[in-house]
Amino acid sequence: MFKEIKNKNNNYYGKYGLSNFVMLYYIKRQLKRETMKFLDKIFSRIVIFGLLLLFQAFMLFYLVFALGESVNEVYGILLFASILTVAYVNTRNMNPAYKLGWAIVIMGFPFFGILFYLAVGNKKPTRKLKKKLSRASEFAHRMLPQDADTIEEIVKEDPMVAGNAMYISNYGPYPMCKNTKTKFYPVGEDAFVDMIEELKKAEKYIFIEYFIVHEGKMWDTILDILEEKVKEGVDVRFIYDDVGSLTVLPSKYHRVLEKKGIKTIVFNPFVPFLSLVMNNRDHRKITVIDGKVGFTGGINLSDEYINEVERFGHWKDNAIKLEGEGVWNLTIMFLEMWNGLRPTDNELAYEKFKPDYSFAADYKDEGYVQPYSDSPLDNEVLSENVYMNILNSARDYVYIYTPYLIIDNEMTTALTLAAKRGVDVRIVIPGIPDKKTAFELTKSFCPELINSGVKIYHYTPGFLHGKCFVSDDKVGTVGTANMDYRSLYLHFECGVYLYKTKSVMEIKDDMLKTFEKSERRYNKRNKLPIIFKIYRSLLRLFAPLM
Repeated sequence: MFKEIKNKNNNYYGKYGLSNFVMLYYIKRQLKRETMKFLDKIFSRIVIFGLLLLFQAFMLFYLVFALGESVNEVYGILLFASILTVAYVNTRNMNPAYKLGWAIVIMGFPFFGILFYLAVGNKKPTRKLKKKLSRASEFAHRMLPQDADTIEEIVKEDPMVAGNAMYISNYGPYPMCKNTKTKFYPVGEDAFVDMIEELKKAEKYIFIEYFIVHEGKMWDTILDILEEKVKEGVDVRFIYDDVGSLTVLPSKYHRVLEKKGIKTIVFNPFVPFLSLVMNNRDHRKITVIDGKVGFTGGINLSDEYINEVERFGHWKDNAIKLEGEGVWNLTIMFLEMWNGLRPTDNELAYEKFKPDYSFAADYKDEGYVQPYSDSPLDNEVLSENVYMNILNSARDYVYIYTPYLIIDNEMTTALTLAAKRGVDVRIVIPGIPDKKTAFELTKSFCPELINSGVKIYHYTPGFLHGKCFVSDDKVGTVGTANMDYRSLYLHFECGVYLYKTKSVMEIKDDMLKTFEKSERRYNKRNKLPIIFKIYRSLLRLFAPLM
């Protein structure tokens, strides 16, 4: 535990390099630290939430036995309440598969099904959260006009790409940009090196927004730089999702950061009661430095993402770096969220954060980029539509990275139709899963896709967490949205749509190398034991809830 330490005369302080007194002090301090960690886990909000649910279950069973002969009447009331709840769910503007999944849960488990739906089923943000973000969003979108000449250039080259760009611009709404240099990172550790280098160059502001933050080498290194930048007068702001970091950060960690001068927002705090806001997490990953350099992609601020610690074999994730005018989209994304959640800052004057982009003229031949954000505040499933537009317009190939393949009928149709018309559709999923149930559910979607000609690969070295599309040597996207219901329907997500950038070919090259390291999956469904077939079929019913 302790290294040997020498004094000036090169003598050792005891067996462990410490005097007995000092060593006892360190042991005592370590024991205190571990005890506090244990107590923090015992009294964590998620444990309290679980205990409350158990208490509710106990009370229900107690009431059932206490009611005696009246139990049938009570059950009838609960059943009627379940029918009303299902009727309400059916009126909601949501995917039919999502409605079916909840109908099964609510009718199958009266009372508990209703409580579960109230806790995690409502995909819409609370009125309070929506009100906060809507005003900031409306103002932010005025700062993002689409340059007509840029779209006109793309129309002449590829009308299908121009159509997708206009869709994102109209419903994002984030414009297609030129004069932006891109760099794709095939693994998180490569992105981390460049991120550190760019953070050290910050002069005016640093904006950081992530789903998971976990103390360790990655975050500690970044935090040290942020503290130094605060001392230099740099405006440092940080947003992290409360549920994403719930089990890996100390409670009230934002106060620690605020004391260091880092302005911090905890997104959608989790309350250890029957919470109505467990959905709609901030799953975005954004780093912006001075509005000139930006990063996004799949990596969170935790050591497994840079393979500093091993979880589920080799952790393969992706990120992309932008330099130039396209970074303004990412900057507005962050400020939109910030000003919505912290309106007392009263900083809607976004223009003061916009840098001089004259340097970006050197990147005029670097292609086009369109950083975009997807929000559950509306009914537009923008990330899914971007993916499907790429599939529907593909002629030669579409290569895909996704950690989860839990898809709706629309996405299934887009994938199978692309393969049936001769497009080489390949999907890489993990070889070693992080969530076994989600992995079984992912595999349950494979037979239909494989039978239609889609090629599916398992990343045998470990876990693949990237979310990328690349097609026909000209278009691609790198972002945060998984191919599952939660990402596509419930979370705040972001990504970058790419056209004729150097990074498009970098993505393709990485995928070709990954195919060689991966094992192609063939349809072995008929060889599965009947119990596995039944299990996966049942999982499919609950796919929208995963």
